[in-house]
Amino acid sequence: MASWQEIEKAVPELAARVTEVMGKGKHKTMATLRKDGSPRISGIEVEFKQGQVWLGSMLGAVKALDLRRDPRVAIHSPTSDPDEADPGRWSGEAKLAGRAVEITDERVREAYGAPPGHDFHLFRVEVAEVVFTRVDADGRHLVIEMWHEATGHRVVRRE
Repeated sequence: MASWQEIEKAVPELAARVTEVMGKGKHKTMATLRKDGSPRISGIEVEFKQGQVWLGSMLGAVKALDLRRDPRVAIHSPTSDPDEADPGRWSGEAKLAGRAVEITDERVREAYGAPPGHDFHLFRVEVAEVVFTRVDADGRHLVIEMWHEATGHRVVRRE
């Protein structure tokens, strides 16, 4: 798994596109796993800060309890529909997946910017996969750019 800083060094253009699209709205969508293994979708705020991907949650929130039990996580950016008249102008959508590590060390929490003694869950995401999907400039091809810890960077174009 990789830190966001490692992703930025390995594939800077992909990381920049993902960060930009993830920053378009406050709320992202996160998938976690329930006790029975079925998926749970929740809203989440995500920060790209200090070379890491951070997730915060209210103390005792079910999504945080999911991550404590099974740290696998997937996050999807805010998205909009492409303009049918000019699909090449669509800003695209981003996804990342990996493992959420809860941060309980008060020094790390303070360095992140949390006020001392503030009770909430803070997770750092170890990234296993990053995907950015867009339409090419001529509006004819779907372009899927991805980085995976096992296979590295690749781009797929679909008509």
